[in-house]
Formats: sequence, C-alpha cells, structure tokens
Amino acid sequence: MPLSEYEQRVLEQMERALTSDDPRLANTLQSSGRRPVARYVVAAIGLIVGLLVLVLGAAKSNVIVGVVGFAVMFAAAAWAFAFVPRSRGPAGAVRDDGSVAARPARKRGRQGRAGLMARFEARWDRRRDLGR
Repeated sequence: MPLSEYEQRVLEQMERALTSDDPRLANTLQSSGRRPVARYVVAAIGLIVGLLVLVLGAAKSNVIVGVVGFAVMFAAAAWAFAFVPRSRGPAGAVRDDGSVAARPARKRGRQGRAGLMARFEARWDRRRDLGR
C-alpha cells in the first residue's frame, strides 16, 4: 500500500533531519553495503589450500612445503582484507529545501602534519611546564 502525501512529507522531513544531525550515519544507511564476496571466497579457498599444503608438509616432515603452505595461507588472508572499501564519509549536509551542500575540502599534506606536530609539541611543553 503506497504512502499518503502527508506520510511522504513526514518521511522526507525525518530524512532531512537525520542527514543534517548525523550525516555520517545517514550516509552509512544510504550505502548499498555490498561487500566483495568473490574476494572472500577466493581467499577462503586460498586459506584451505594453504592449510592442506601446510599439513602435507608436516606429515612428510618437509619444512619447505610447510613454509610454502603457511605463506599461501598468509597471502590469502592478507589479500582478503588488504583492500576493503572504506566509507568516504558524508557527501555534505542537506539543506531545508532538500539540496545538498558540499562539505568543505580538507587540507592535506605538510600543513596538516605540521599542525598536528605543533599541537603535540605544545601539549608536551604544557605537561613539562606543569611538572615544574
């Protein structure tokens, strides 16, 4: 059963309020949530093959085969979790009219690191001065 016009308006207002209050949560709820399932399946197969090679190496008392099996297992696990897509955060804030205001760009590079280091040094100096 479709929603009435009033219910649709209330739902849109709730969406706008949620997006403006907590844009990261709204972005998370709107994302499709697809995970790279094929990557995990291939990694699981690699883990099983590596485990079998490791057990075969232990049964035959061959250290080289055991090390190769462990390396295959490690590589499969590392490959599965190495490139997991991360959320980029909210695209911006939703205005009252429903349009999206883009978030301001972050400054990166040396300036951001220099600011961080300056804050750490200032905090260190304050702690040192309080100890005297």
